[in-house]
Amino acid sequence: MMKLNFIDLTPDLTTGLNLLAQELNFEISGDGLPIHVGASETAIEVGLENGAGWIHYAEKIHFFRALGLFVETVAESHNFNFIEMPQFTTVGVMMDASRNAVPTVRSIQYMLRKMALMGLNLLMIYTEDTYEVEGLPYFGYMRGCYSFEELKACDDYADALGIEMVPCIQTLAHLENYLKWDVARSLCDTRDVLLIDSPDVYEFIEKMIVAASRPFRSKRIHLGMDEAHGMGRGAYLDQHGFRDRFELIGAHLEKVVQITRKYNLQPMIWSDMYFRIAAPSHNYYGVAEPLPEWVRQSRPADVQLVYWDYYHNDSQFYVDYIARHREFGADPIFAGGVWVWNSFVPEYGKTFRTTNAALTACKETGIREVFATLWGDDGTEVNYFTALLGLQLYAEHSYAPHLDLEKLKRRVKFCTGVDYDAFMALRYLDEVPGSLPENCEDSDVSTPSKFLLWQDALLGLFDLHLASNDLRGHYAGWHEKLQQYKMQYPHAKTLFKMPEKLCAVLEHKCDLGLRLVEAYKANDLDLLRQIAEHEIPIILSCVTELHAVHREMWFAHYKPFGWEVIDLRYGGLRARLESARLRLSDYLEQRISRIEELEEERLFYDGIQRPQPTIGPGAANYFRIVSAGGMFGAGLPL
Repeated sequence: MMKLNFIDLTPDLTTGLNLLAQELNFEISGDGLPIHVGASETAIEVGLENGAGWIHYAEKIHFFRALGLFVETVAESHNFNFIEMPQFTTVGVMMDASRNAVPTVRSIQYMLRKMALMGLNLLMIYTEDTYEVEGLPYFGYMRGCYSFEELKACDDYADALGIEMVPCIQTLAHLENYLKWDVARSLCDTRDVLLIDSPDVYEFIEKMIVAASRPFRSKRIHLGMDEAHGMGRGAYLDQHGFRDRFELIGAHLEKVVQITRKYNLQPMIWSDMYFRIAAPSHNYYGVAEPLPEWVRQSRPADVQLVYWDYYHNDSQFYVDYIARHREFGADPIFAGGVWVWNSFVPEYGKTFRTTNAALTACKETGIREVFATLWGDDGTEVNYFTALLGLQLYAEHSYAPHLDLEKLKRRVKFCTGVDYDAFMALRYLDEVPGSLPENCEDSDVSTPSKFLLWQDALLGLFDLHLASNDLRGHYAGWHEKLQQYKMQYPHAKTLFKMPEKLCAVLEHKCDLGLRLVEAYKANDLDLLRQIAEHEIPIILSCVTELHAVHREMWFAHYKPFGWEVIDLRYGGLRARLESARLRLSDYLEQRISRIEELEEERLFYDGIQRPQPTIGPGAANYFRIVSAGGMFGAGLPL
């Protein structure tokens, strides 16, 4: 174990240094390699010469990035000297803890250590209702909500590493998981939007703001307020009649901001509602003209806007939209995305395209604060730590005017212990033959690994979207490669075990529906019997193994609450495969004269006729994948 002796180390670095010593496998010792620690105006300076090293830094987080750079480089060279210039004052991460998966305190602390080595200095845990609020027992009920003590422990850990934790909540929409309870009915406008102008609502919001901010040192708070599409159209309309939605959100924001002023907090909100209301199409990215003066003047001076955009591949689009945000009189924070949502694996083709375009634009236009979002849409089937390469991408953009891909590869191997190519391999569960290059439309990506797993063998709602290419061979090849990565990186086995087992399922199941219809229409009884008696049992066995490693990953990183949803999905998958086998058996033994599900004409899932080959459509939610019926009674889930 390497010994290091830090000279002139300030006391505020000691705790964080001890947290990273084991991570980096070094011992702090008076007889170790001397490293002189000192201040720098703006840059990170790291070097070693004649047996003595130095680290100069401007911000606390810069010291810990520099520490990682030193330890990484000293293993290969006894003489080095380099300088990095931070491009942003804030660069960080937002982790979703509201779509069933609630990362444990231990997982958050692990993430914080990786962030410190990368040089990321902001962490938000997105909590719609997954934090305790005094006097509201149904808020986060059976959802794994964080206690004050848990969030305080995370904030203490983050502070030791120079990382600011900022509460990230919702104060208008996206509150359906609390509003579904009878005790909250009086707070509802629509199923997920609060009833603006109700005194009870502002008492409720104040309780949320107090509870969410109290564990943290930071005075900043993210109030959400995005995607409030139903605002003023439900109970509010019944009680008050029609009112312009821009007036509604303006009045609501002012009342909420009055609460934050009361507690000396510095609020930020997602910016999309301003743009949706100003755009004729109500499309966030559809504003073609300069914003009207009355829109520009509507932002309270002490509210910072967060421009979120995970979609566009062209840097100029971001430049233009940053300029539109500046029409409000202040710089926005930019929020991009590492595409881990609504799938089992990160989509790194899309992530790299959009991130490179966005962060290049941010640097060109002088934006000072950026962060990457890790959303968990549709139940968080993914392992958030597969996103570490995406976070390293943000980090390397943030400490150089231009991205150095080779440096990124070296850094991610050092910071995570896993090669760039191994992380990148995960993308090919969704980037399959027939998909667009790098899955790069200006919209949601296609997620075949998800819809091919969950779709029903007899109904085949996505069968027309399957390319004429060899998906079975594709998944068989990546199954083998992921097995190799799993063995190569035993310390990171949860990154690869689930994708590997998913490939094993898809190798056998990807074209099951197509082959069933083909065999049935051709009256190929031998193939139908082969599928019923041999292939479906193999798929069932592979599903059981996938379920087991998915459960292992979940309980390694997340609280137990929310896993019941994934359990039910696997149980449903097995049950429907069993039903398919029984339906085939009944037909083969002439207990039934036809299989109606296989006679039904297949249609394109989204109604768009595409030229073959293709592997569209964009991301689909579980309840739309598994059935054309009403999974939740009438309409969408409550």
